[in-house]
Amino acid sequence: MSSELKSFLEGLDSLAQDCASRKGQACSLKELEELRIEFLGRKGKLAQIMGRLGKLDVADKPAAGKKANEVKQAVTGMIDAWEAELHAAESGQALSRFDPSMPGRKPWAGSLHPVTLVMDEIASILVGLGFEHAAGPEVENDWHNFEALNMPPDHPARDMQDTLYVSDKIVLRTHTSGMQIRSMLKRKPPVAVIAPGKVYRRDSDLTHTPMFHQIEGLLVDRNVSMGDLRGTLTVFVRKVFGPKTEVRFRPSFFPFTEPSAEVDISCVMCGGKGETDGKTCRVCKGTGWVEILGCGMVDPNVFKSVGYDPEVYTGFAFGLGVERVAMLKYGINDLRMFFENDVRFLEQFA
Repeated sequence: MSSELKSFLEGLDSLAQDCASRKGQACSLKELEELRIEFLGRKGKLAQIMGRLGKLDVADKPAAGKKANEVKQAVTGMIDAWEAELHAAESGQALSRFDPSMPGRKPWAGSLHPVTLVMDEIASILVGLGFEHAAGPEVENDWHNFEALNMPPDHPARDMQDTLYVSDKIVLRTHTSGMQIRSMLKRKPPVAVIAPGKVYRRDSDLTHTPMFHQIEGLLVDRNVSMGDLRGTLTVFVRKVFGPKTEVRFRPSFFPFTEPSAEVDISCVMCGGKGETDGKTCRVCKGTGWVEILGCGMVDPNVFKSVGYDPEVYTGFAFGLGVERVAMLKYGINDLRMFFENDVRFLEQFA
């Protein structure tokens, strides 16, 4: 055996012994990986010894290569065995911390957004009263959004501070009332539809946002009266806020209804008393009433716009803001909470 081969084989034996002596020094998987790189890496100890292989005689190379493979397998086997031991130790530690008597962790449960929940509830109630769903464009033309609803070009509702204009004759719809017109143009009475959806106005504060949700309702037939309107809305309100909720109508003005009314309900926070715990109710400001929606009998001019004979048909319409109802229903005092996507707020509705 040549001296070069003898030195080569002794280096391999020394490497195997060195690796075996390091048992227990690697206390983590990270440290063990560093040990693997030290011995078996591209610039590790085994690679340094194998770099001398080319200097050996041709007759010595088979024996040197065989020994190198044996040492490499032995070192790999040792490191793999230590890795398995570390995995087992970590699993054992995890099991030692496990307490089967503790309750399990429930996965986070998502839910529909509170505005969606309220919109679905309102729509479900009104569908139960015989109304049908109607949907239409959010980018609306001037005629459907204003003119056909008895709002001529000089009407204050067209003010740039209220309406978001795409062009002179195209707007982002300011209400879903345009669906009244689209629904009546498609059919002859009787008509009973609701139009839930997004609407847009230039407004932003604690109780207003540039985009919000509205539900418009329309009923047209022969001999429809204000009494029918009051009865429908009373049933609706009590379905949403409870059977003891009081309802009152106050005279008001809307361009597309005549007569028109604002609908108030007894305050959901103080029960209509005007105070809670001896203090003035912050929701109704001590009046015992809160405004919930607007309504009225369809103006004859609206019927003329769609070709209905106002001498034959009558009808009522109403509209409400979904966020307004949600705020009252859930006791929310800042409209912006609906749009901030704070999980702490949203998970309360899961």
